[in-house]
Amino acid sequence: MTQAILTLNAGSSSLKLALYPLTGDRPMATGLVDAIGPAAVFRLKGPFGQEIPTVAGDLSTHAAALQTVVASLRGTHPDLTLLCIGHRVLHGGDHFSAPVTVTEDILALLDPLAAFAPLHQPHNLAGIRAAMAAFPGVPQVACFDTAFHRHHPWVNDAFALPRAFYDQGVRRYGFHGLSYDHVATRLREIAPQLAEGRVVVAHLGNGASMCALQDGRSIASTMGFTALDGLPMGTRSGQIDPGVLLYLMQHRGMSGDEISDLLYRRSGLLGISGLSSDMRALEAANTPEARQAIDYFVFSAQRELGAMAAALGGIDALVFCGGIGENSRLIRERICERLGWMGIEIDHLRNSANATVISSDFARTSVMIIPTNEELVIARAARAALGIGERSVA
Repeated sequence: MTQAILTLNAGSSSLKLALYPLTGDRPMATGLVDAIGPAAVFRLKGPFGQEIPTVAGDLSTHAAALQTVVASLRGTHPDLTLLCIGHRVLHGGDHFSAPVTVTEDILALLDPLAAFAPLHQPHNLAGIRAAMAAFPGVPQVACFDTAFHRHHPWVNDAFALPRAFYDQGVRRYGFHGLSYDHVATRLREIAPQLAEGRVVVAHLGNGASMCALQDGRSIASTMGFTALDGLPMGTRSGQIDPGVLLYLMQHRGMSGDEISDLLYRRSGLLGISGLSSDMRALEAANTPEARQAIDYFVFSAQRELGAMAAALGGIDALVFCGGIGENSRLIRERICERLGWMGIEIDHLRNSANATVISSDFARTSVMIIPTNEELVIARAARAALGIGERSVA
């Protein structure tokens, strides 16, 4: 019998998955169902990146896609038994600072948080409900992107609004917590002295944010009440004067839904460049608009890095992760080039080689690349729920 843990990350039209053994960090399989519906595409890979054949099943809904995923996994592991299913959930509100085994009461607490994260939360919870229906009796563990940030000092969580709003949940939550959890854990393994100090982690990808870590714990994040704040992203605006939104409502007649679409789907790198939300495409295009989008991204990253260092009272290490952070030599170089006053100086050969440590030997502040692995964080949480091993949270 092949006993395993399945991790799921359900998006609006996608289902990302990984199948993990009960011990070990290498997944038995990874996969993605994209564009769920009539034109869905399903790809599955083995532990060494090899393609795994998939069954020709129904991919019209998340629930149907899950059944097709499991049927395909059983094609390779006929005796597969799922002991636990772990889920990424964007928002845990003030209720949860750690993963939790899902019950109907837990779902009742999570449902209202869809108002705080309308583009993510409903789909995350739909994935949980689909898994509960497909595998009754199998524990479902929810892992929250907000949980890692729930120990912030009050000043890093509050807005300067009447206090009643804070009590009603209008506060800074921070996101990308599963990514930061993994990086904090990995840093303790490879550089324990740095991990005890003041570290800024830059999760740079289609979604982008930074987190200030003190002894492995989050004390500040660039993201706030929603996953819109802070750095510009692929299609999200990042930091914006709220007066702009008042102007768009009062003088341009834009509705709440139209502004939501603008900020979440038509802004960021895509909006500035008019070309693409993909940093790789912008680097290759080299048009004036693409260069401006890159310049804005780099400037914003430098500004937010300064803010995170200020929250820490200094900086001992900068860690890059995420699709851009792990792979774009140009963006890492551009961000670091004006930060000598922070003690940041990169070695260009190490940076070009995507080495783990890319700072020069004489730099006061270490600069590193640590690939993130949110699925492994979820799998470890699921193992902990089963009483196997320990969860990785710092």
